[in-house]
Amino acid sequence: MSEIMEMLIRRGFLWQSFEIYGGMAGFIDYGPLGNGLRRRLENLWREFFVVNERAVEIDTPTVGIEEVFIASGHATSFTDVAIECKKCGRVFRADHYIKEKLGIEADETVEAVKEILESFDLKCECDGEFGEPTPFNLMFETKIGPGKGKKGYLRPETAQGIFIAFKRLADYFRDKLPFGVAQIGRAYRNEISPRQGVIRLREFNQAELEFFVHPGEKKHPDFHIYADDEVKLLDKFGNEHVITLKEAVEKGIIANEVIAYFIGKTRRFLLQAGIDDERLRFRQHRDDERAHYASDCWDAEALTSYGWIEIVGIADRGDYDLSRHMKYSGEDLSVFVPFKEPVKVKRRKIVPNMGKLGPTFRQKAKKIAEVLESMEIADDSIEAIEVEVDGEKISVSREFFEVKEVEELIHGEKVTPHVIEPSFGLDRITFAILEHAFDKDIVDGEERRVLRLKRWMAPVQVAVLPLLSKGAFIEKSIEITFMLKKEGIFTEYDDSGSIGRRYRRFDEIGTPFCVTVDHQTFEDETVTIRDRDTTRQIRVHIGGLAPALRELLSTDKDISEFGEVFKE
Repeated sequence: MSEIMEMLIRRGFLWQSFEIYGGMAGFIDYGPLGNGLRRRLENLWREFFVVNERAVEIDTPTVGIEEVFIASGHATSFTDVAIECKKCGRVFRADHYIKEKLGIEADETVEAVKEILESFDLKCECDGEFGEPTPFNLMFETKIGPGKGKKGYLRPETAQGIFIAFKRLADYFRDKLPFGVAQIGRAYRNEISPRQGVIRLREFNQAELEFFVHPGEKKHPDFHIYADDEVKLLDKFGNEHVITLKEAVEKGIIANEVIAYFIGKTRRFLLQAGIDDERLRFRQHRDDERAHYASDCWDAEALTSYGWIEIVGIADRGDYDLSRHMKYSGEDLSVFVPFKEPVKVKRRKIVPNMGKLGPTFRQKAKKIAEVLESMEIADDSIEAIEVEVDGEKISVSREFFEVKEVEELIHGEKVTPHVIEPSFGLDRITFAILEHAFDKDIVDGEERRVLRLKRWMAPVQVAVLPLLSKGAFIEKSIEITFMLKKEGIFTEYDDSGSIGRRYRRFDEIGTPFCVTVDHQTFEDETVTIRDRDTTRQIRVHIGGLAPALRELLSTDKDISEFGEVFKE
């Protein structure tokens, strides 16, 4: 890992934030190359989860008002247990520290942590004793506006902005389920003691899709695309399976077809981005690990120098989020789903007696009548009903209403959609791509370090190099560089050092192709295209250079398909 990180820092992929002030754990800067790679990752994600899905993308504020996070549960339950050393003052996240030192998976409660500290006499790395474990809310708190202002938080996930806007979004989709809503952006978690570089950050990049489905119809119309894909699964009992997604659903390993669909789509996306299939698996949450509102949850995990790390979470969140926001906001976040054919139903209907309600309840009579008419009862012998009007509970006796059995034609029903959520940690995926792409081989008798990035993911797609750093060679190379840039190909020019050293520099940052201007260029207007992975070259006429590079960059085609191959 140290060799990879040294290269990533030196070549401008990742840097420590606030470096000249000593740095701060949990924050990173993306350098020119790292930022380029992450932007390509975002665009690839959009291609999979927005463009080729029944979905739209929105953008909501990174600051939220307190009410949002009270409703979502984050204000009270988004906590980890912290332990502080009495001697040196260092603070650790308790469950991580216990696992690191004792190899024990601790429950994330104050009581459980306290019991383990006492039972094992666990001490700080400085040999100091820990104080009482305390819960620590992971959200960054802020104040909105001047004076006393309004309490707010930096969002710990992008999802809540989507749930809050659900009413508008359902209208946009004309209430037709299923549909998805995506968001890419920053999220913030005030981690207690982040010690894993880019793996655990306090400010990070997420890409999330909230896919809203009918609670009784958890199927996806395009499941057939991924049904026969073989996937490596680790179920909640610890059993490993290499199985098709169709079989996994049929055997009940995966709870429903929509989750299986997104496992399949997520896998293909990760492979397209450059994750190694041999170092990728999907792990199901154990029953005691899964959120209480989730019926099933799977993590896509990549094997890295940090071990297996979660890079994507795919969860069936049920109607938890929409129901909570309905409760706390008072807004109706259900959708009307029409039946294919109207259905006749019998029900007991309450018919108010306005002749008696009016004189008795006066100005409240109309509202009481509306509440009564909206109610259904199972027992027509009921003597009184309690209704709530303007916050006041009122008992309405039988003399003010009667119960009639009526037959009605029902055209549909109102449902609160369930949501399937694939949530992607873009920073972790970016790091895993870089680590999986890192390789070393021997070229011309010396060791070469190379990033074997997918061609379409490379931050620098093409390098233009003059064979000799002088006169006409430089002029021609610069001319070709500008031509390729105008064609939309991200191109860099380099004339510093020997041609071999320049090749190695661009191999190390993952540039798929180097274009070299040599003596023959001035004879027949051809240049060489050199392939990063094989070091093979072909000659191409300058007039056909851009189309050839565009095709090469968009596919895995071997360079030999474009002309005669020769070694550098």
